[in-house]
Amino acid sequence: MSAIVVRNLPGETHRALKQRAAKNGRSTEAEIRSILEEAVRPSGRLKIGSELAAFAKEIGDADLIFERDQTPVDAADFE
Repeated sequence: MSAIVVRNLPGETHRALKQRAAKNGRSTEAEIRSILEEAVRPSGRLKIGSELAAFAKEIGDADLIFERDQTPVDAADFE
């Protein structure tokens, strides 16, 4: 797991984080993780795989079969 350090956090912000954590029954560190997780990976985000599967079901789950082209790729020539 990665670790980060936040420097120059105002005391008022730190107190507010501690209060919010206590209200949610978490440690301050767990509260900060929760805030960051929701900020960068919101629960309502679009999940493209799920959306494509739902779309396929909506149009009748078309039986499309795609076969991967197994032809070897030629190396790039930069000359």
